[in-house]
Amino acid sequence: MTQNTPTIRDIEEAHRRISPYIHKTPVLTSTLINEEYGAELYFKCENFQRTGSFKFRGATNALEHLTGEAAGQGVGTHSSGNHAAALALAAKQHHTEAHIVMPRNASAVKQRAVEQYGARITWCEPGLDSREATYREVEKQTGAHFVHPSSDEHVICGQGTATKELLEEIPELDVVIAPVGGGGLTSGMAIAARSMKKGIRILAAEPSMADDAYRSFTQGFLIPVDRPNTIADGLLTSLSPLTFKIISNYLDDIYTTSESAIIQAMRLIWERMKLVAEPSAAVPLAAVLENRFVFKDKKIGIILSGGNVNLDKLPFAPKKQDK
Repeated sequence: MTQNTPTIRDIEEAHRRISPYIHKTPVLTSTLINEEYGAELYFKCENFQRTGSFKFRGATNALEHLTGEAAGQGVGTHSSGNHAAALALAAKQHHTEAHIVMPRNASAVKQRAVEQYGARITWCEPGLDSREATYREVEKQTGAHFVHPSSDEHVICGQGTATKELLEEIPELDVVIAPVGGGGLTSGMAIAARSMKKGIRILAAEPSMADDAYRSFTQGFLIPVDRPNTIADGLLTSLSPLTFKIISNYLDDIYTTSESAIIQAMRLIWERMKLVAEPSAAVPLAAVLENRFVFKDKKIGIILSGGNVNLDKLPFAPKKQDK
């Protein structure tokens, strides 16, 4: 594909291509949450996806498009989390190498996952400049094909298959909503939903402490992330020109959420649904909780994006008292 906006046909083709590798994740509900918040919530549980997040869909679709010499040279990226693990496993399944640049302060659980999937890790200092500079050196040495975590049409199409599955299972939805960071998941969701269900509202949710997508969307031009400071560590990246274009054309609105609401929503998912959800995955539910009047009596599809959590640092765990 070129850098044109992907279509529903591209997402359908991606779904056929990646189906042998991915899990068709369940859609779950909670009567207690529905009753408490006056809406019907349907959670597309990508925490049950391979590698624990939706990212495996896009990474697998990207690998499916590599052929010949490019496949032999392997793939690479810079990532602190779920995209790194997804690309590592996708590369392993396609019998090629993955070269991952990770910051030294990346979550220990995500570091271990990338190592266990057999990727070659190169460490860098925190910060986008260091990531990109380090990756350029790795790329020079290896010739690896770069797979961007969100600004890649094949990745976007792969992510869109989650919404395709959701709407095929629950076609009567009034709203779909996903967390937004780099915009790959939201872009794929928006293309799929706009094509599959007339009149459906397509929304994204973002921490107010990392609200560059909201500001870009409302002001009409791309604003990069500026010192984000949120518990939702999967949403610290900025939109790209490609994902900004798609979101601007397809999305209805973006809601921002407080840190306390994210923690409350995460705890609610754990306690009521017995599901392991990472902070980023709880952001859409947080948006629903803080805007109940908007969502009252609606059927809402939520992309529960992942479940990779450092269990030693749960945000709702009691704090140890100093003796």
